Amino acid sequence: MASNHICCVVPPYLLIGIADSEQNEERLRISARNALEFNGHYCTKRKERFAALTVPRGFRGEAAEPPRQSIVPDVMLRAISESEDVDEQTRECAKRDLEHLQSVHARVQQAQGLRTGEEDDSSSAQQALSMGDKAKQPVASAVYRAVYDAQGTTNEARLPGKQVRIEGQKAVSDKAVNEAYDNVGNVLDFYLKIFNWKSIDNNNMHVVSSVHFGQQYENAFWDPSIRQMVFGDGHDFLHNFTACVDVIGHELTHAVTEHTSPLDYQDQAGALNEHVSDVFGIMVKQRVQNETADKADWLIGEGCLLPDVKGVALRSMKSPGTAYNDPRFGKDPQPDNFSKYKQTSSDNGGVHLYSGIPNRAFYLAAVAFGGYSWEKAGRIWWETMNSHQVPARCTFQQFADLTVDKANKLFGSDAAKKVQTAWTTVGVVRKSYA
Repeated sequence: MASNHICCVVPPYLLIGIADSEQNEERLRISARNALEFNGHYCTKRKERFAALTVPRGFRGEAAEPPRQSIVPDVMLRAISESEDVDEQTRECAKRDLEHLQSVHARVQQAQGLRTGEEDDSSSAQQALSMGDKAKQPVASAVYRAVYDAQGTTNEARLPGKQVRIEGQKAVSDKAVNEAYDNVGNVLDFYLKIFNWKSIDNNNMHVVSSVHFGQQYENAFWDPSIRQMVFGDGHDFLHNFTACVDVIGHELTHAVTEHTSPLDYQDQAGALNEHVSDVFGIMVKQRVQNETADKADWLIGEGCLLPDVKGVALRSMKSPGTAYNDPRFGKDPQPDNFSKYKQTSSDNGGVHLYSGIPNRAFYLAAVAFGGYSWEKAGRIWWETMNSHQVPARCTFQQFADLTVDKANKLFGSDAAKKVQTAWTTVGVVRKSYA
């Protein structure tokens, strides 16, 4: 059976290039076609997720709101609380959270008639927590990471897989497990230390990851339905996903976007959705590498391409359209200016293709400010996403206007002019800022 790919970090236009190129063996072209088919399934889930989140509140019924599971099944907390190879503080913290979670489970189940005996059924407890606003979900006192081995399955029903490493445990022999554990930690630390945001939902949601997904699977993604990270091992062109902190930052930011300003995963709003993930992914990478805006390479997925591929990354925020040029999957097609924007029916209206336009605007703003990208440009973008002013079907123009206004509010008129200049340079022009 040909290996599949999910187009998430890896954009569909790259897979189309692989499928169409006569430079590739037929098995690779078939694999890419399968990838595109599966991509439709995955993107539909993401589109539906954001569509449900962006329904106007006055029109949202109980069935419209998808379940928001802020706590993983209590089996994970129990494992941490009983583990002999985690430190005492972590064990006690997990034990406290487990007791709290179980008490909430019991109250919810009793109130809703789900529990009649003394049985301990974590699946029914999880169901109780997934009933939307009917029950107040418990908030953990700390974030717990857990990494599982998917053992080659592509069946989401079998995820997360076999537990390998949980919060507080020492490194194991599996390199991918340790990289996923450490880099998820880097992303969470960035959000907490820079923006005081607790995990991906600001309520210390635990983060589960599965490595070794599929056979020679060339991608990594955040699955919006099962609420976890999934990593393949890579193969002919792409690999090393667990080692690329910007890739993990990108995907986890899709989940953060759900809890700040959900953007429809379609057309310009969808491109902004992808753009925001690139922005925060690149800032995580720059923080880990201690790079200022002017010294950074601004490459997304720099470590994902195998050495024989003619390219440097999956995307370039500094120079969209220059990340790669290889006869086996074509040239990076991202435009760098809004004048090149054309409506398309593919890729949910070009959400991956046109994210390069606002990406370059952010790069230009960050370099104009100087210093670290998260100090001013990143703060402006973060406050914009938390302003409750970003419409679900936001256009580039609307988003640009909001960032200019937010720059003025946070840092003054000179800052606003720098952000305005960045957007104007990429062809997104607003009325003159006074």
